[in-house]
Amino acid sequence: MRGRYEAFCLADRLFFDRPVDGPGRAWSLRPLGAGWRSRAMGEWLVLTHEASVLPQQGWKVHISATPANAELVLGKTYEYCRTRSLPFKHLRSPSLLLARNAKYAPRAASGKLITLYPPDDDRLAEVLEELSEVLHGEPGPYILSDLRYGSGPLYVRYGAFVQRWTDDGLPAIATPDGTLVPDVRKPAFTVPDWVDVPPCLRPHLAARASDTAFPYRIDRALHYSNGGGVYLSTPFVIKEARPHAGLDHDLTDAVTRLDREHDMLTRLAGVPGIPAVHGRFSVWEHQYLAVEHRSGIPLGSWMGINYPLGHRASQVERDAYTARAVAIGDQVEAAIAAMHDRGVVWGDLHGNNILVDDSDTVSLLDFELAFMTTEASRPALGASGFRAPNDRHGTEIDLYALAALRLWLFFPLTAVLELEPGKLHQYLTTIEREFLLPAGYVGRIRSVLRPRVPVADAHTELDGAAPNWDVVGKSIAEAILASATPERADRLFPGDLEQFTTAAATFAHGAAGVIYALDVTGHGRHHEAWLLEAIHRDRPVRPGFATGAHGIAHVLAHLGHHDTARGLIDQARSPVNGCGLADGLAGIALTLLDAAGKWAPPQWLDEAVTLAERLGSAACTRAGLMHGWTGPALLYLRLYGRTGERRWLTLADQAIARDLEACVTAADGSTQVREGNRLLPYLESGSAGIAVVLSELARLMPDAGSVVHLPGLLRACRPEFVVHPGLHQGRAGLLAALTLAGHSGLATDHRARLAWHAVPFPRGGTAFPGNQLLRLSMDLATGGAGVLLALAPTPALPFLTEHPNTKE
Repeated sequence: MRGRYEAFCLADRLFFDRPVDGPGRAWSLRPLGAGWRSRAMGEWLVLTHEASVLPQQGWKVHISATPANAELVLGKTYEYCRTRSLPFKHLRSPSLLLARNAKYAPRAASGKLITLYPPDDDRLAEVLEELSEVLHGEPGPYILSDLRYGSGPLYVRYGAFVQRWTDDGLPAIATPDGTLVPDVRKPAFTVPDWVDVPPCLRPHLAARASDTAFPYRIDRALHYSNGGGVYLSTPFVIKEARPHAGLDHDLTDAVTRLDREHDMLTRLAGVPGIPAVHGRFSVWEHQYLAVEHRSGIPLGSWMGINYPLGHRASQVERDAYTARAVAIGDQVEAAIAAMHDRGVVWGDLHGNNILVDDSDTVSLLDFELAFMTTEASRPALGASGFRAPNDRHGTEIDLYALAALRLWLFFPLTAVLELEPGKLHQYLTTIEREFLLPAGYVGRIRSVLRPRVPVADAHTELDGAAPNWDVVGKSIAEAILASATPERADRLFPGDLEQFTTAAATFAHGAAGVIYALDVTGHGRHHEAWLLEAIHRDRPVRPGFATGAHGIAHVLAHLGHHDTARGLIDQARSPVNGCGLADGLAGIALTLLDAAGKWAPPQWLDEAVTLAERLGSAACTRAGLMHGWTGPALLYLRLYGRTGERRWLTLADQAIARDLEACVTAADGSTQVREGNRLLPYLESGSAGIAVVLSELARLMPDAGSVVHLPGLLRACRPEFVVHPGLHQGRAGLLAALTLAGHSGLATDHRARLAWHAVPFPRGGTAFPGNQLLRLSMDLATGGAGVLLALAPTPALPFLTEHPNTKE
């Protein structure tokens, strides 16, 4: 996940943006000539000839390349397709090729530079035979989702030629009877059950299936990246490197980094806490390194279990944590000093590269970025919040990361310092107030992390003992409006990268939600024309509230554009099987119910009831308000308000009980949603969303069986520290939940602590970092618009207040 976000950091220092919009020259290609049409499709340029007629799906050819030979490979393929009127598409710039082949880019699509669309199997065989001669010997990363033709760089996969979607919004292909099913795109070659492999591919499929002996027994995979996997083979860990894959910003591939790690670990043999090398070997075309397996959990996970500000810990617990965290930092410092004595700079110190065992003994992992102190080098990769500034060199790089680690152990918001270095003083003051730290601890951190070019301390309207919350709201709105880019068609307000994968106009991550937040909080109506133009330019037909047409329609109706809103909903009638408020039946039905008799026909109430009755057979894959059974519970409450039928209250109780099955009691007595190995207290997927709806059910039906869990759910809404500030998965959502549940007094701390994330926006006002704390966000789900809603007296989300016609 984090790697996906980092790919969208390349284009802009402040905001997530498409890699295609970043710096980098375009390809040097001459026009194709008469009869050819081109159109941009995200990061691709699609080129079709008027004489070509393509099926909707079939065997397509992918061509991979490295940054060094990409222009040559593209030029030869370009000329080949031009002379044969063969439709194709290619990445729009060299920077995009690097982004798609970076270490944490999605593995299945890695390495693809060009896609060709042969119309049938005969043409497929012809294209492969001819292009294999044209491109013979050209290197490129292996495309994991495909079958390689010969020795590359040609790869083949059966899939969609045109965009089609399943009911669940997944890319689709059709079975022989016309049913749309997911077009599976995994990092492994697969063929749909009804498709025969053409004769021209069978020898290459047989070659792929030939067994290659592997000298270790793999117990399980620990981690995957685009550069390769990491596997447990007790008592060893096996690291894999794929040639030409997993590039960093210096274009270094995974194999080169594996060579470096082997060299550095060999030099560091015997240093306490550093695993010993066991072997270096190759299998097929991949390279491997076997090292000693060290026990323990990543330091980030250790903090998730022990960090006292994650709950309301006693002073005794805080003091015990302080002693342990300081000792862990001291162990890391001793290991760093030993490395430097041997002339090695680690270059990749961060919380997930440190293991902590049951006795709090640390081990240090991952030396692929390490280098000798005699080298004039800097790591081209690095973890946000631990990366040293460009004015640090050699051993200073490790010393900076070590100081960041010492701060992070007590206040894990160091990533925000990359966005705003002026927050350092506030963070150091905070840990001095919250923890009894050893003498000189904070001073050592300050002396290293303080920018060498002085910067002013960062102040926003949230700082101070008694902020004026009206002024705070105006400041947040000022930043949102200053960030707007109405000249762009693909984005109005910068936000989470999801706006580029759903639609730029949606409620959760797009323009509709921000425009709604500004209006209902009293900061005016802005950019309506952009929203109207956007839906006419790219008509949203995907149903759903947070990520589809229904949320956009709700906002348009709120602004008085009733006919346009009705038209959107009428065109978004694709079947939906999910249950949630975000993109499932609950959100759709709530939109219809709210609209019925107001700006839409009264019979939409009947449609809402029909959808509500379908929910019994719907699927919820996660718990909580947005994706779980709490969304249907909210719908049932609203139906009770419209009809007075108590059966809806019973159904609401039953729905919440289903989400409560996914909850556990945490060590502090709170009730939280368990999702994998995480406990979630949030509004979108977690305790807070359940608490909001259950609080209303408790007022209407005090004897409901699920009401007994309400105190534990509300307790989960009160952690002192929250990683993100946003509405859906952060502090603003907890603030909103406590307020909506009638506990506004408990929300006071959350209001004050939003200052920890608030940063001055360069163009005026106050802004907040979005998901992963890597870039600022203005959207409703993750950024400033959601914070604005949480601070306002209005409900933080539509439908979260009782309907005006509620019958008691």
